[in-house]
Formats: sequence, structure tokens, C-alpha cells
Amino acid sequence: MIIPWLSLIIWLPTLAALLIAITPRHWVRFIQTLAVGAGAASAVLSLRVFLAGLANAAELDKFQMVRALPWLESLGIQYKVGVDGLSLSMILLTGLVSLAALWMSISIDKRQKEYFVLCLLAITGVYGVFASIDLFFFVIFYELASIPMYFLVGIWGSDKIGSGRPIYRERAATKLLLYLQLGGGLVLLGILALYFATGAKTFDLEVLMATARLSAAHQKVIFLLFFVGFAIEAGLVPLHTWLPEGHSSAPTPLSMLLAGVLLKMGGYGILRFCLQLTPAASAHFLPAFALFGVINVLYGGLCALRQSDVKVMIAYSSVSHMGMFYLGIGCCAAGNPYSGYGVLGAQFQLFSHGVITALLFAVAGAVYNKTHSRDLRAWGGLGARAPVYTFFYIMAAMGSLGLPGMTGFWAEFMVLLGTWGSNWVLAVLAVPGLLITTMFLLRSVQYGFFGPLSPDHVHVKDADWWELVAFIMLATAALAFGLAPFLLTETVLPILPSLIGGAL
Repeated sequence: MIIPWLSLIIWLPTLAALLIAITPRHWVRFIQTLAVGAGAASAVLSLRVFLAGLANAAELDKFQMVRALPWLESLGIQYKVGVDGLSLSMILLTGLVSLAALWMSISIDKRQKEYFVLCLLAITGVYGVFASIDLFFFVIFYELASIPMYFLVGIWGSDKIGSGRPIYRERAATKLLLYLQLGGGLVLLGILALYFATGAKTFDLEVLMATARLSAAHQKVIFLLFFVGFAIEAGLVPLHTWLPEGHSSAPTPLSMLLAGVLLKMGGYGILRFCLQLTPAASAHFLPAFALFGVINVLYGGLCALRQSDVKVMIAYSSVSHMGMFYLGIGCCAAGNPYSGYGVLGAQFQLFSHGVITALLFAVAGAVYNKTHSRDLRAWGGLGARAPVYTFFYIMAAMGSLGLPGMTGFWAEFMVLLGTWGSNWVLAVLAVPGLLITTMFLLRSVQYGFFGPLSPDHVHVKDADWWELVAFIMLATAALAFGLAPFLLTETVLPILPSLIGGAL
């Protein structure tokens, strides 16, 4: 009997959500244990799938572990899942971040039953997006990942009242949902345009990649629908405005999921749909869009530099770091022999940013729970009272600014290498953004953890054990793939020709 590993990974969180839904709400410990247990099971299975894929990396140019079930055959719709070199690391990333977020959710003290049901459904949606080979089910999973976020932010989020413009959680939740639905609507239009343009009468991604022959005009229209739709999700300036508000209002575990995996759905969609399904249009448009990557890097960094609210700062840092992703894919210019490095760096950036930013949000949220403040200037000298928080925040900050030995370094190095081969001016323009990143991260470390201890925080306690579990998981991943980057690059290299084919 062949075990459907991917389906187990996808549906275990939903099974746990259904069990929690019929559990009495006062069984809080049971609900927490069931939710974390389901997240752990899916995470362990995602690691098992990743290691199996790594052992057979040469075959990852095609989908592996494929399982298909007919659903609506007259329209060419089927439940079909599988992994290749593009989705394998994203499945592992989802396992790591979702498990860490569920561990951090132990601190949720309001309506835990409903919270964990919605959170687990969203996690199922994210897994499904990365594993789905059928485009119809891709849209279904996309919606399943997006819609629960509205309730999670609106009910369990917090208002930002203080310096600057106030941000209310209901407004942030509504804005987040509207933006994600707009992006999803554009992606759906692109899928329908692809369905009718090919005449293949199927939503099977494998079939479409192998047989679709689109005219240049069709490719350009479909590319723009896909790119703009996914760019909304992936924080492209000026389509990013939902992101700082959503992060600042979301509870800590949800901020981890938003930055760690939901942003990556947009980046993954651009790689999968734009580069693979519309290669000629990608080669035409993406070099121009590389300029947007530079704008993201600089704009996000400058906005982060102005923030004293740690969650808003990290949110804008995400905008800046996603700029490196756009810069990497934008180097797919015809005749550029380094295109592969840029795209490889872009994929590496998705994984790296997911792990490191989730760790930053985890530590920042844990400190907020103890100090009841997100103002870095008010934390003042926490290093003396909370050495564990200090250690992991500094580690995450070093990874985020690209310290050698951590994942952020390899992502930025490969992106800049690929960009220089395409347009060295853009590479030079991006470097000040990296310096700005260093400035705001080191400033946050200095303000938050060094200097005189604030009198308000003399009784602050250090990390709880469940927080430490989440910190260690994410920090270990950032360090392991930073010291051994081949663990990730070996899985992506086989599929690289299909991603940069339009540029060759």
C-alpha cells in the first residue's frame, strides 16, 4: 500500500479542526494539545517528504508523490497533489512555521476553540496551495488560507493606539481580506483565461505545462493577471498597504503565519504560474519589474527605519526583503548566464525570510505579552532581565541582515550575483537597502535590549518553555540551511531550467 503522505500533511490539520469543533470549549488543554499535535504530525511528515525528495533530487524536475482523484471530470477538475523542486521547500517551510505558530498560540486566552479551528483550516489551505497540481483546487486552497485570516485578525487581534496613525483591528482585518480577495480574483481570471486559451479543457498543471502553446498576446495578458494577483499577496509596492496594518493588528502566531507562509504563497505563485506557464511573457516583463524590486528594498527599509513599534518595523522589513525576491526573478533577461543564480536566490529568499521573520515576530510577540508594549524605546535594557529573548532576537536580526552562516546571506548573495549579470546598476542601487536593513535591525537591538533597564520592566520574566520550543525550531532551521545551503539548492536546481527557459 502506497501511503498518501501529501494528503495526510494537508488534511491532518482539518481533521483536528473538526474534532476541536465538537469538543467542549472548557477542555482548553485538550484543544491545545490536539491542535499542536496535528501541527507536529504534519510538520514531521513534511520533513519526511523533504528528506525523501532530497534523496532523489535529480527527479525533482517533475512532480513526485502524485495522487489524483477524479472530481468533476466533465470540466477537467480533479483533486491532484504532488511536489517538485519548487514546492518541496515550501511544504517544509509551512510545517516549521505553522508548528511554531501553534506552539506560540498556547498564550491565546480568548475563545481558544474557535481560534484553533480557524488557524488549522488556514494551515490546511497553505499546505494545499503548495501541493496542489490542479489549478481549480489551487484556488480553493488559496481561499481556505485567506478567509480565516479575516476572523483571526478581527477577533483576536489588537488595536494600535499611540504614536502615529491609530490602526484598528477591524479595519486591518477588512483591508487584509479585500486585498487578498482582489489578488485571488485576478489569479482566478488568469486561470480561466489559460483554460480557454489552451483549449485543453483541463486544470491539470502538468498537462498545461507540457502541452500549452499560447500566442505572445495571450501570454502577456495571462502573465499580467497572474503577476498582479500574486504580487498583492507578496507585498509588492504599491500593492503592499494591507501588510503593515495586518501584521501590526494580528496576534503574534498569526503574524508568524502571515509573514512566514502567506507572503510566500504570492512568491510561489509568481514562480509557478508566471515563469513556468508564460515563459515568453516573463522574459519580456520581468526585467522591467526588477526595478520594482529595488523600490521595495529601499522603500521598505526606509519605512522600517522610521518605526518604533517593533511589529510595524518587522512588517516593513518584510516589504524590503520581498524586494530581493522580485530582484532575483527580474534578472531573467535574455542572454544573462547568471539568471539561474537570481531565481535560485529568489526561491532561497522565500524560505529564508519565512523562517527568520517568523522568529522575529515570535520573539517580539512574546516580549509584548510580558511588557504589554511594542515600543522599542519603552523596552529599554531587557537584555539584563531576559537573556533568552535577547539571544534569539539578536540571532533573528543577524539572519535578517544577511550574516554569513545564516540563510539570509545566501539568498541575498545569489540574488545580487544574478542581478549583476543582468543589470549591474540595479544591483548597485539595491546595496543601500541592505545597509538600511542593518541600521534598523541593529537600532532595534540597541533600543530594546541594551542600555538602562526601564523601571516598568524590572519584574519581567524570561521566555516560557513553549516559547523556547518555537524559538529553537525556527533558529535551528535558519542556521542549518545557512551552514548547509546545498540542502535547499539541490532540490531547486533540477527544476531551474523550466523556470528560466524563457530567458535562455
